[in-house]
Amino acid sequence: MNPPPESVTDPAVLPWLLAEEPAPEAAADREPPPGPEPELPSPAAESTRSETVVPLRRNRDYRLLWGGAGLSLLAGRATAVAYPLAVLWATKSPADAGLVGTALLLPQLVVQLPGGALVDRWDRRRIMLAAGTGQTLIAAAVAALLLTGHVWLWALLAAAFAEGTLGVLHQLAERAAVPAVVPREQIPAAMTGNEARTRGAAIAGQPLGSGLITLGAAFPFVAAAVGQLASVICLFGVRGKLQQTREGPRRAIATEVREGLVWMWRQHFLRAVMASIAVSNILFQGLNLAVMTGIQAAGGSEFQVGVVLSLSGAGGLVGAITGGWFSERVSMRALVIGGLSVWALLMVPVAALRDPYALGAIFAASGYVGGVFNVAGGVYLVRIAPDGMRGRANSLAMLVGGGAMAAGPVAAGFALEALGPTNTILWLSAAMALTALTALLSPALRRGPFASTPEE
Repeated sequence: MNPPPESVTDPAVLPWLLAEEPAPEAAADREPPPGPEPELPSPAAESTRSETVVPLRRNRDYRLLWGGAGLSLLAGRATAVAYPLAVLWATKSPADAGLVGTALLLPQLVVQLPGGALVDRWDRRRIMLAAGTGQTLIAAAVAALLLTGHVWLWALLAAAFAEGTLGVLHQLAERAAVPAVVPREQIPAAMTGNEARTRGAAIAGQPLGSGLITLGAAFPFVAAAVGQLASVICLFGVRGKLQQTREGPRRAIATEVREGLVWMWRQHFLRAVMASIAVSNILFQGLNLAVMTGIQAAGGSEFQVGVVLSLSGAGGLVGAITGGWFSERVSMRALVIGGLSVWALLMVPVAALRDPYALGAIFAASGYVGGVFNVAGGVYLVRIAPDGMRGRANSLAMLVGGGAMAAGPVAAGFALEALGPTNTILWLSAAMALTALTALLSPALRRGPFASTPEE
């Protein structure tokens, strides 16, 4: 059974968006308005302000939000492995296992857009508390069902879809809430910590789920229930408000979704970047399948495939840790074009390699680039998207990233049948190089994320 897409595609998954029109405060940083020179704060005032900024390690609300979301992510990664494994071992049917895996991932496509609108409309703390409580009850119910020795496919399909839906809402609400608990100057560090947490949960979740299921089918779900409950307890301790006060009458969900789509469409830089990333996600899905096929054809084992994917995740974790440094020093355009170029160059030697550790080193480097991208993109999103748009902005970016991944394995499968692993990987490398060249020549990317555009 192949691992879920979150772990298989770590190098290329970029659940973020970039906008080209700055928020008012970002515009103010660029060019002061005409008129008298603004009065600068005195050194004493600057000193007082710097003393009032609490380090993230002592920021109680951020630590509780970070830890609670981390426990929820870890539990979700464990059950993402456990659901198909439990069904496969009980029914001996790969088709049934695939159905459950699809039910778990389907909300990534169908719930993102309305979920983003709900996160911008409702209280984000209550969304996370309700989602965590629901995930706790679902995991406990699945554990109880499996302990009885019955595996009712319809019940597991419903549970997987419900858990996936609540997971999407929890993740969208947490991403949108981070700027409410940290000051602006600490956003890069906060996003670095969040991305490192996400990568760490992905690395630890798979072995946790597959390891616990060897003790019994119910064990991963018992552990997930405990983790989700601990997540809820953490969130109860967050004291500050997690969004600005909403004013005016509520509109229909469809209207708010459409508003988010219009906002994104007006960002030319955003559209160009998301198109590049969607293509790279498809190519990395094909690369992963081609590597698996090549290792199998060379007489390798599933363990060797696991080594490659684990090293990819480790590279992504290191990239996440250093992503804040890059986001403060390298332009977004340079990161996008440079990252796509590095990916294209790294793909070429994969065509000739079959040693899992050599492949793992290349995938670790690719994962490193993906980790840097995620942090840099998260920083831009938080700094630019209005508070009332952050849920929808995140949902649109995650929908594009997740939706593109679905096309990769199918296209790569046909290519592998016709061309074999080596030629398929070379074609994938060429396609990635073309993507990098297109990004380099793109007028929207050349203008940069903060280029002014006429009203549309």
